[in-house]
This record gives sequence, C-alpha cells and structure tokens, in this order.
Amino acid sequence: HTAAASRRGMLEVIKLLQSKYHYKVEAKTICDKAQVKLSKECFHPSSTCITDLRTLPWEEAILETKGGAANRKLAEECYFLWKSTRLQHMILAEDVKAMLTELRKEVRLLLLTNGDRQTQREKIEACACQSYFDAIVIGGEQKEEKPAHSIFYHSCDLLGLQPGDCVMVGDTLETDIQGGLKAGLKATVWINKNGIMPLKSSPMPHYIVSSVLELPAVLQSIDCTVSRST
Repeated sequence: HTAAASRRGMLEVIKLLQSKYHYKVEAKTICDKAQVKLSKECFHPSSTCITDLRTLPWEEAILETKGGAANRKLAEECYFLWKSTRLQHMILAEDVKAMLTELRKEVRLLLLTNGDRQTQREKIEACACQSYFDAIVIGGEQKEEKPAHSIFYHSCDLLGLQPGDCVMVGDTLETDIQGGLKAGLKATVWINKNGIMPLKSSPMPHYIVSSVLELPAVLQSIDCTVSRST
C-alpha cells in the first residue's frame, strides 16, 4: 500500500536525522512538514524533473525547521532514503493477486495511473504487478492525465474495447470517477477505504465499495443489470 510504504520511509528518515545529524525533536517536525508539502505536489508531465520536484519539499522543510542556509545535500539524502524505503515496502497483497488472476480469466485488465513516468514505473516494478494486467497507461507518458477523456479513450483502444464496455475502478472521485463518467464508460466503481462522505458537488460513482476485494461481486452485478436491461 502506497501510504503505508510512505510512512515507513518517513520513519527511516527520522532515524537518519536523529542518529547521523543529531536532530532530536526537529527530525519529526522536518518529516511532518515534508509530508504535507509532498501531498500538495503538482506534477505537470514533461515540464519538471521529478527528482528536483521531490527534493524541494525536503529542502524547504529543513530550512523552515532549522533555519540557516538551504541544505540541498541533506535534502537529497532525505528524499532518496524516503524513496528507496517506500519502494522496498510496496507490495501487492496476496489476496489482491489472487483476485486479479481470477478476474483476468473473464475480463481484460488495464492499470491506469496519473503521475511522473519514472516514479510510476518504479512503483510498478517494485510491486511486480505488470503480469496481472493486459496493459499499463501512465499519465506522465500521455498528452493528458485523468480526468481528461482522451486518456480513457486511449486505454479503451489498447484493450480493443468501446468505452461503453469498460468499467473504471479507482479511489479518487476527482480523477478516476470524474474521468470515467466524462468518457462515458459502462460504470464507475469508487473504492472508499475510509468511509468518508463525498461532497454534494463531487462526481457520483455508479458503485461504492470499501475494498477492492469487493470488485468481483460488483462486476457480476453490473453484468446482471446489463443482461436484464437488454
């Protein structure tokens, strides 16, 4: 899981700052600040070096906490430790692997993700998920990212399917669900892991689940609904 892997990375950076640089209370403060800045990151394909983009929040967090001159070298050390630890702990759960294996016997599967090409390819390689999908599409390799309908149409073309034959499954209303709705897909499934109530202005998915493991039952329901209406 990406969030859990990221937390592991932050813990390792805290240990580094405390043991090597003797930052006691400041270590956690730096990581907390960097985490907030990273969560607000705005990536634009082909316009920014991802290493520079990801190092800057660490540099700013160190400067805001410790003062003095900017320390680019330490910021890079923190970033690369966070990144490497994060990748080491990115795994695809066994029950998810089993579900994807079974689903692929019946349907075609495509992984569609936004983000920088290098970052996303590293994640995909780390969790070794390529073999579970018929195709992989990364926003940073395309002209537009989710929720633009063009990337959804491109994904459908790769599968040799029409949008009306495809289902979008994702955990973000503003990109995954909004994009699937705009592209006119058969259905959208929102993975609402935290059980939060969406805003009234948010896109409305066709189905809501709390875990991706509920997906086979939802897909069966979609097929049954389509069969009854034809």
